Amino acid sequence: MDGWQPISNLKDPKVVEIAEFAVKQHNMKINDMLRLVSVIKGESQIVNGVNYKLVISAAEVLTKMTESNYRVVVWDKPWTKERNLTSFEKIA
Repeated sequence: MDGWQPISNLKDPKVVEIAEFAVKQHNMKINDMLRLVSVIKGESQIVNGVNYKLVISAAEVLTKMTESNYRVVVWDKPWTKERNLTSFEKIA
């Protein structure tokens, strides 16, 4: 199975955990201060682990900017406790 499958429950604790991880890794990487607001859309793909492609809403903590949307991709392999942020991009 190599295709992307829609994630039906965007409030699933695992999906929210993946989104929080993406924001935290992004913040550490570029010294940003975003906080997750919500998961808007998501897909998953089984590939020696699971790829999560999510569209999230996040807001700047300090400036209290309006929310922006981001497309993030996280690879997760829970049985070996490996997880990587592979993509984090702002979308219009």
